[in-house]
Amino acid sequence: MDSLDLEVLRQARQWHADGRRVWLVTVLETWGSAPRPPGALLAMRDDGQVVGSVSGGCVEDDLIDRVRKGERVARPSLVSYGVTKDEAARFGLPCGGTLRLVQEPLADTGWIDEVLARTARHELVARRLVLASGAVTLEPASRDDAFAFDGQVMRATYGPRWRLMIVGAGQLSRAVAEIALLCDFEVICCDPREEYHLSWNVAGSRFSKAMPDDLVLELRLDAHSAVVALTHDPKLDDMTLLEALKSPAFYIGALGSRVNTARRRERLAQFELTAEQIARLHGPIGLDLGAKTPAEIAVAILAEIIAVRHGVALAQKKPGSAYPAAGEAPALAEGPVCGTSRGPQSMKA
Repeated sequence: MDSLDLEVLRQARQWHADGRRVWLVTVLETWGSAPRPPGALLAMRDDGQVVGSVSGGCVEDDLIDRVRKGERVARPSLVSYGVTKDEAARFGLPCGGTLRLVQEPLADTGWIDEVLARTARHELVARRLVLASGAVTLEPASRDDAFAFDGQVMRATYGPRWRLMIVGAGQLSRAVAEIALLCDFEVICCDPREEYHLSWNVAGSRFSKAMPDDLVLELRLDAHSAVVALTHDPKLDDMTLLEALKSPAFYIGALGSRVNTARRRERLAQFELTAEQIARLHGPIGLDLGAKTPAEIAVAILAEIIAVRHGVALAQKKPGSAYPAAGEAPALAEGPVCGTSRGPQSMKA
C-alpha cells in the first residue's frame, strides 16, 4: 500500500468521526489495461465526496452518482466495470480493460487506528476482509506479501514494502530522502559523523549514528532493500559496500566519477568479495539526466532505483559505466553512466 492509500484511511476515519456515512472501495482484480492496480483504495462519503482513486476518473464518477441517487451498500458488495467493450469505453478503461471492485461500509474505525499506528512505527500489517460477513482482522505481514483475493477473502498489506538506506547526511542525501519518501520508501539515513547528523531534519525518515556497515548487518537487508553510499569518505562508503554487496538488496549504488568508481572496485576486490558481488555495484550512481543540482541528482538516483526495482533496462546511462543488467544476474556491462557524473565538482569523489 502506498502513502496515498494511508491518506485515504485517515480521511475516512475523520469523516466517520464527524458522523458521516463512509464506504471504502478497493480494486480487487483487473484485466487488460486498467489504470489502477489491485489494492488501490478510495473512500466515499454519503454526499459523494471522495478521496483516493480506483480508475482514471470515470468509474469514480459512476460511484459518486450511485451514492447521490441514494444507493447505500450495507455489506461488502462486488461491482465490475468494463465487462463489455462499450462499457470499457464509457468508463475510460483503455483497450477493453476490466475492473472488479469491492465496496464496503465503514462501520468501525478501530482497525484504521491500529493500522495507522503500526505503519507510523514502520511496521507492516495485513488486513483481512471476509466478504460474506464483513469481518475485519489484522495480522503481521512481510515485505514479500502482495495484495490477494481468493473470491471470498481480501488481504491487503499496509506499510512501506520498500526500504532505502542512505549513507551520509549531506545536502544530496536530504534530497534523496525526501524524494524517496514521496515514492513510498521507508528511509533510514546513517552517518556517525557528529558534524553531519546534528543537522538531519527530514520528517518521516529514521536516523542512525551507528557505523553504516554495522547498520547493514542490523537491518538484515532483503530483496526489497536498496543502499546508496553518498559520503565520499571511503572509510564509510567502502565499508558499507563490503557488507551490502553480500546481501540480497535489489540495488546498491555509490556516488563518484567513473574514475573513482573504477578505483573503488579495485579496492573492493582486495577483500573477500567475488567478481559477481562487485559487479552488483551501480556506479556512477543514477541515470544520465544531465543533472547538476543536488535535487536533480537525487531525481537521477531515484529514477535508477525505481527502474531497477521494476526490471527496466537502464538505457539512460553514460557510455563507459558498469552496471548490472536489469532483470538478469548481475554482471559487468558496457552502458551509460549516471547523471551524477555531470553534477558539480562538489558532488564528485
